[in-house]
Amino acid sequence: MAEEVSKTLTDKLMNKLQGEQFVLLATVDAETGTPVVNAVSWVYAPDGKHLRVAVGHRSRMIPNVKTTPQVTVTVIGPDTTYSIVGKARISHEPLEGAQIKLAGIEIAVEAVHNVMFYGAKIVEEPRYVKTYDKEAADKLDRQVMEALKRW
Repeated sequence: MAEEVSKTLTDKLMNKLQGEQFVLLATVDAETGTPVVNAVSWVYAPDGKHLRVAVGHRSRMIPNVKTTPQVTVTVIGPDTTYSIVGKARISHEPLEGAQIKLAGIEIAVEAVHNVMFYGAKIVEEPRYVKTYDKEAADKLDRQVMEALKRW
């Protein structure tokens, strides 16, 4: 059984979620009712009780959240794997300030769980690289993160 760490984001998680970060966002599919997991990178924690996520304006996550607002965000590291459970809502549609059409999802954190299997520790966190124009990617990332911080 998962160990509940906190009702809010820990200091370690707050620090980790201050900029672009690989996380998994689980929603319930609005049509099939099955769980769906998406990798997202535009995530920001303005405080210990909320997460903000930017997604494409046509993402299936939008109708999923509108139909069933309960979501789970999985964060790998530091040291362990965290499951952040919360209630999501589409707060900005569209999300202003980015050169592409995005929507903003705000998640009210309800609980943080340590879901790492017994006797293990994360020693290297997931890393990724953008596979398109680096300059364009950096510009877009800055725009989106600033938009997430502004609302």
